[in-house]
Amino acid sequence: MDFLQPASWDDALAAKAERPEAVPIAGGTDVMVELNFDTRRPDALLDLTRVPELAGWAVEDGRVRLGAGVTYTRLIDELGGLLPGLAMAARTVGSPQIRNRGTVGGNLGAASPAGDCHPPLLAAGAEVEVASVRGTRTIPAPEFFTGVKRNALAADELIAAVLVPAAAGPQQFSKIGTRNAMVIAVASFCVSLDLRAKTVGTGIGSAAPTPRRATDAERFLSVALDEAGLWESRAGLPAGLVREFGDQVAAAADPVDDVRGTAAYRRHGLAVMARRTLTWAWSSYQGRD
Repeated sequence: MDFLQPASWDDALAAKAERPEAVPIAGGTDVMVELNFDTRRPDALLDLTRVPELAGWAVEDGRVRLGAGVTYTRLIDELGGLLPGLAMAARTVGSPQIRNRGTVGGNLGAASPAGDCHPPLLAAGAEVEVASVRGTRTIPAPEFFTGVKRNALAADELIAAVLVPAAAGPQQFSKIGTRNAMVIAVASFCVSLDLRAKTVGTGIGSAAPTPRRATDAERFLSVALDEAGLWESRAGLPAGLVREFGDQVAAAADPVDDVRGTAAYRRHGLAVMARRTLTWAWSSYQGRD
């Protein structure tokens, strides 16, 4: 196995163009597990830890450009105010050691249906910036995931950054697992309220072949809040509205039975998480100045 270690972004793209079969590695929290269990044996590894362009973040035109090499720990410590849903999800990832090593770009590249960062990215309307020696393009987060652990990257492309709109209202994330930490999600959910546009964003994890939005639930809730004047009044949410939102989120899923949970349990869990996260987010909105 060859080990490629570029020191700049241009060198990384050149190496990927020359060796498209090379597997990118940053924190190694997914790739090294596969190597240790001998479930993957690539011809080459492309180490991106020395590429400084991947380690930064900046606010550009109301969006956070989050470098693919930014770790979960930095996301929690530095971006909790701008990207609260993503920071909440990052807190549930593994142990402190894993959060110190793992990156948002690596989570995206692995494209696991259970990836903790995926629901907040979907709910926020994020885009993935990818690049090769041929140029740069952006992919909307829902289109980035193409199958179980498959993504829309071309063979010569690398993830450069994630473009995430700064939160324009409360966001909440929840996941179900066999315990509270260091566990793969049985199901997860994120809701985002955009108070300026009066829209709702959602993200479902570990309950379909790919992470996905609950678009019907988003439209239902946005319209219901508008028609009832709740965006302006901040009055309490009717129980029927909350219940219907949860039911529509559960209906958007396409879960399977596996060793971590049944499809029926995942649907039920999603309905519960949708109701709870919406209630938490709305309570946060009511308490704002």
